Amino acid sequence: MINAIVLFIVAGIAEIGGGYLIWLWLREGKPIYWGIFGGIALALYGVIATFQTFPSFGRVYAAYGGVFIVLSVLWGWGIDKKTPDLYDWIGAGISLVGVSVMLFAPRQ
Repeated sequence: MINAIVLFIVAGIAEIGGGYLIWLWLREGKPIYWGIFGGIALALYGVIATFQTFPSFGRVYAAYGGVFIVLSVLWGWGIDKKTPDLYDWIGAGISLVGVSVMLFAPRQ
């Protein structure tokens, strides 16, 4: 389980970081190499996510979406300096409950 969590977090950082670098390049006038590094990070995200051991692509990506929500709230707080409010935290918590149900529910 620790391996799955680490992979979700590393994939999330690659995706959010890559998207952020492209955002900075296109929206805030940073040099093109910021966008190139962002594209590389996004490609790495796609590779990292494949290392999950869960058998279903759809379930892994759906569960990753919940982790992505939490990481995005934390990114906004730490990098963009936008303090999350109560509803951000409630929504993030709900998404983690959904992820847990999807990944760890007993199945036949």
